[in-house]
Amino acid sequence: MELGLHISDFTWPAGAPRIGATLVQVARDAEEAGFDRLSVMDHFWQIAHIGPPEHEMLEAYTALGFLAAHTSTLKLYTLVTGVTYREPGLLAKCVSTLDVISGGRAMLGIGAAWNADESAGLGFAFPPTAERFERLEEALQIILQMWTADDRPYQGKHYQLARTLNSPQVLSKPHPPVLIGGGGEKKTLRLVAQYADACNLFSSPDLDHKLDVLREHCARLGRDYETIEKTAMTPFELGRNGEGRDEMLHRLRQLHDLGITVATGSLRGPDGPGCVAAYGKYIIPEIKNW
Repeated sequence: MELGLHISDFTWPAGAPRIGATLVQVARDAEEAGFDRLSVMDHFWQIAHIGPPEHEMLEAYTALGFLAAHTSTLKLYTLVTGVTYREPGLLAKCVSTLDVISGGRAMLGIGAAWNADESAGLGFAFPPTAERFERLEEALQIILQMWTADDRPYQGKHYQLARTLNSPQVLSKPHPPVLIGGGGEKKTLRLVAQYADACNLFSSPDLDHKLDVLREHCARLGRDYETIEKTAMTPFELGRNGEGRDEMLHRLRQLHDLGITVATGSLRGPDGPGCVAAYGKYIIPEIKNW
């Protein structure tokens, strides 16, 4: 089993002048501790269950490019990009650039978007749910085409591209892994089965049911369920001195036994950056051989 560290809170005691330095320290601590991947939110404002919208929030791909320069092994991605936040051609270029400058460590995390308030606040279109899912499927088709040598036009219902040229091409083979976030049973998990390399779910009581639904979509589409990486968000509540170790190991074992291979937790609160190294001491050595 592997761990992913998700940075969802940039409101740290030293304020904006030290965000960059703190990010570097977090990334280096995560790499040294043995984390497999590092992700950031793709939001423009802080989201309600973490803090008020006025709290600090970095633009995701600028932050990931900065992190690429200060890491060497961590996979880097958003968890997850809302499809309405960038045109698909631009998103393909963002992830391609990250992949090239990081030496092939990029992933694409994507979903149908949900935050109407920040979209309205900054003037981003936020169409109805059905259209957002149509756009998500077209975006996946466009991006996967751009990560090949096929630069023919793309004509969809919502997106029309005259030439899907992408240079430089990605380093990851066959392309950066595509992760779709969300547990919607009719649309999201069907898109996972059809297009994605990974899913991201929540460690909720219905997790086993969500995985069964994904199996059913795979069976209908002729996709091998085992080829999809199963990742899940779960609380990370380990203190600097290992407080909460036993409870966290128990929760991770439950996820592992359901078939989750990557557990991801959020770095939250003013003390979060100082706790990263503890995972390398108290958690990661225990789960590496699961």
